[in-house]
Amino acid sequence: MDCDRCGADAVMHAAYSGAHLCESHFRESVERRVRRRVREDDLLPDDATPDDPERWVIGLSGGKDSVVLATVLDETFAEDPRIEMVALSIHEGIEGYRDASLDACEQLAADLEMRHEVVSYEEELGVRMDDVVEDDPEGMAACAYCGVFRRDLLETFAADLGADKLLTGHNLDDEAQTALMNFFEGDVAQMAKHFDASLGPFPERRESEHFIPRAKPLRDVPEKEVALYCHLRDLPSHMAECPHASEAYRGEIQELLLEMEERHPGVRHSIMAGYEELSGILAGEYREDGDGGPDLSPCDNCGSKTARDVCRKCELVAAIDAA
Repeated sequence: MDCDRCGADAVMHAAYSGAHLCESHFRESVERRVRRRVREDDLLPDDATPDDPERWVIGLSGGKDSVVLATVLDETFAEDPRIEMVALSIHEGIEGYRDASLDACEQLAADLEMRHEVVSYEEELGVRMDDVVEDDPEGMAACAYCGVFRRDLLETFAADLGADKLLTGHNLDDEAQTALMNFFEGDVAQMAKHFDASLGPFPERRESEHFIPRAKPLRDVPEKEVALYCHLRDLPSHMAECPHASEAYRGEIQELLLEMEERHPGVRHSIMAGYEELSGILAGEYREDGDGGPDLSPCDNCGSKTARDVCRKCELVAAIDAA
């Protein structure tokens, strides 16, 4: 097939839009959507100046999503003195997996001349995911432990780096899966929180004094298009799946969405359009009801913000140490 815009050989067909695009116009399409999301979410405030720049910390895992995000943002804003970007990588302690992906992170950061910080579970928490999976003191899936540890370290070290915003590489498929999971679980409170946490435009969110604001500039781009962009540009990335990945419920949702998208192109975009609007309405309702969420205070052990005396991360580390 020929590219709809220039007649060159097409490298992709987007069934949801009907578009056939050549490599050049496909890359342009991905980059335009990321930049539009940055603009529509107001990631760059009007008061950012070269003397008082915004600092964006990018969660860089070495996978295709974070690599594409860091590349597009760097090419867009590297010369803008109002923005500083720092890449932050987490080493979970997974033999033969994270080492390879960190190599990709280091190569990309060097190529982009971007500051790159690496934090490890072992150094900060005294645990390695390979050992956690073997002991499994709480009888949970590996992702349950890892999600708690990763979120805590990203938040802690983004704050230590002086981040104004923490950017992650969640794509359209990731976000549509999360939306459906919240719908199916009837978790209205989580839908409301999602808006202020990472979905809403920044001027419309309720600010939190406890956490670094998050943003997901890649969330309008389907996963396969992210992978194709990464391949066409030959970006350094590690495509292997984590050997401990075991989110069975999310996997079912993923399969359902892919089947639905094949039969009804555009369903992921429709889900997210409706979900984002609904989450904004729910966020407003919860604020009016005075539901500001639980009161948070420093964890007795580590100082992280928690609704309990000891945060979940410290509880899990204690259980692992006792196993």
